[in-house]
Amino acid sequence: MKYQQGDRVLLLHSGEEGEIIDFINEKMVTVEVNGVQFPVHTDQIDFPYFSRFTKKNAQPVKKIAPKIESLKREKPSAKYKVDNGVWLIFLPVFDKDIFDDDVVDYFKIFLVNQTSDHLNFNYTLKYISGSDFGLKNEILPWADFYLHDVPFDRVNDNPKFEFEFSLKIPDKKKAAHFEASVKVKPKQFFQKVEEIRMKQLAHFSYLLFNEYPERVEEEKETNFNLLSKAGYRVYQADRAGTYIEQARSVVDLHIEKLDDRWEKLDTYAILDLQLRTFEKYLELAIYHHLDSLIIIHGVGSGKLRDEIHDLLRLKKEVKSFVNRYHPSFGYGATEIYFNK
Repeated sequence: MKYQQGDRVLLLHSGEEGEIIDFINEKMVTVEVNGVQFPVHTDQIDFPYFSRFTKKNAQPVKKIAPKIESLKREKPSAKYKVDNGVWLIFLPVFDKDIFDDDVVDYFKIFLVNQTSDHLNFNYTLKYISGSDFGLKNEILPWADFYLHDVPFDRVNDNPKFEFEFSLKIPDKKKAAHFEASVKVKPKQFFQKVEEIRMKQLAHFSYLLFNEYPERVEEEKETNFNLLSKAGYRVYQADRAGTYIEQARSVVDLHIEKLDDRWEKLDTYAILDLQLRTFEKYLELAIYHHLDSLIIIHGVGSGKLRDEIHDLLRLKKEVKSFVNRYHPSFGYGATEIYFNK
C-alpha cells in the first residue's frame, strides 16, 4: 500500500497537511488535521514533500519531536465535520462493478454527538416490511458511535431510522426522554450520494436535533373550567371535527407562499416543507370529502411534481389525477379527483 499509518500527507483540495490515523478500506483513510479527524479518499491526498520543494523561498522543514502531553485530550473528538447537534452520518463504501466502475456497496451508519450531553439512546431501523435492527447503548459528548452497516439495495425499502434519547445523568429541567427519526425516500438518498460524489465528500448527514429539549411542565390542575379560564383551549370530544382546519380546493406550494424565511433553506428543506404541506391538505381534502383538489407545484425541474404523483399513486382515496394545461396555472398544477 502507498501509505502507512502515521504518514504526513497533503490534502489536495485545501492544501492542508495532516497525518493518517487509520485505514477505513483500500480507498479511504482517516486523517487528522489540527486535532480534527475525518475520512478522505486516497486519491485526494499526496505526500507533502514535492509541494514543499517547489514552493519559492521554502524554509527547511524542522522535525519536531511529538510532545507526550499533546496526545492527551480532555474530551473525545468526533471524526466528522458537522455543526453542533446530534447527527446521523452515512458513509458510503464503494466497490467495483463488472465494468470496473465505482458503485456503492453498503453504508456505514454513525451517530455523532456534537453536544456536551452524555446521552443514552435506543435505536431501531425499520423498513416497510418491519423492524430490521435494534440497538441500545450510550454516546459520550463530542463523540461518534458506529451503529451498523446498511446494504445499498435496502435503500429502496424506505428505511426509517428511529431514536429515543435520554440523559445519562437526569436533569429535572430537561425532558425525561426525546424521540427523533430520519425517514429517507430512495430518490433523495440517491441524490445525496450523487451530491457527495460530485463534491468529493466522504459522507452525508441528517440532523436529529440541535439541543436536548427542556422539560414541558405538566398541568397539575385537571378541572376543565379552570383550564379554560387560564387561557387554554378545551375541546369537547364529540365536537372534535368542528375544530379541524378547513380544507382548500386549491393549494399553492411555491415556497415563498409557505415560509417567509425560505431564502435561508437548502434544496432538501424546501422540498420537505412542500411535501409536508401537500400531505396535510391532501388529508384534509379526504377528511372533508372534497370532490377534487388542485395542487400548484410549478414547472421547474419537475422534482416536486414527480414526488407528489408518487404519493398519489399510493392513496386508495384518489380516483385519478392529471397534470394538463390549465388556463390559470399552465402546466404547473395537478388536478386530483377523489373516490366517492
